[in-house]
Amino acid sequence: MTREQLIENIKSKGSFLCVGLDTDINKIPAHLLDAEDPVFEFNKAIIDATAPYCVAYKPNVAFYESLGAQGWQSLQKTVDYIRDTYPDQFIIADAKRGDIGNTSGLYARAFFENMGVDALTVAPYMGADSVTPFLGYDGKWVILLALTSNPGSADFQQTVDNEGTPLFAKVIETAHTWGNDENMMFVVGATRGKMFEDIRRVAPRSFLLVPGVGAQGGSLEDVVRYGMTDECGLLVNSSRAIIYASRDTDFTEKAAEEARKLRDMMTILLCSGGVM
Repeated sequence: MTREQLIENIKSKGSFLCVGLDTDINKIPAHLLDAEDPVFEFNKAIIDATAPYCVAYKPNVAFYESLGAQGWQSLQKTVDYIRDTYPDQFIIADAKRGDIGNTSGLYARAFFENMGVDALTVAPYMGADSVTPFLGYDGKWVILLALTSNPGSADFQQTVDNEGTPLFAKVIETAHTWGNDENMMFVVGATRGKMFEDIRRVAPRSFLLVPGVGAQGGSLEDVVRYGMTDECGLLVNSSRAIIYASRDTDFTEKAAEEARKLRDMMTILLCSGGVM
């Protein structure tokens, strides 16, 4: 998916919501456990319920890897279902890959060619030769970890050099020599609030993938106040607050309700920000 297509979808739906498919077999409604593939059946139901209100889905690969071969099958079926049924959705594999060049090339092939996702989260710590192999695919995106919301981000990401530049800013500046705003985004946690201003100084046009709204307590209003651009420039992810809004037979209705609430807020914010 191109940048232009993503922006058009955001405007047409009045939403920049990404639904995180962090599907835990131990948390899905009990009545699904008798299905041949409970994880896929849960995902399919959540996708059908929320697709009108979001522009992206982000399965976190760890939840599927933990189930072995069956989990990978569930993940592939989920990606295929989104692609076939809701082709306007942007699909992100949250896998946080990144290794030496030849291995990164194989990861890129696995997720972009074989699985068929639009974007992949990538860790930048090993530098250019671990990231650039992911950038050789037309219409595909690298989403680079920049400023995450976990407490440990202070250990490295927020440290500053002798000139006062934080490491996360250096990562973004350097990454712009590898890719551009048409094929690279950055992960910035929703709990970072005013620090989005620092991000926008070094990434004024880049799309940002923003986890942490909902169960993690991030403020959508702060994200928009400090991070939105005139093209939106945001994909805000919510996982648990949507997919586990209920663990009973009404789980689809409750998921749709939570997704719709966020979409309605986003429509207002997009209009007040002059994007729509």
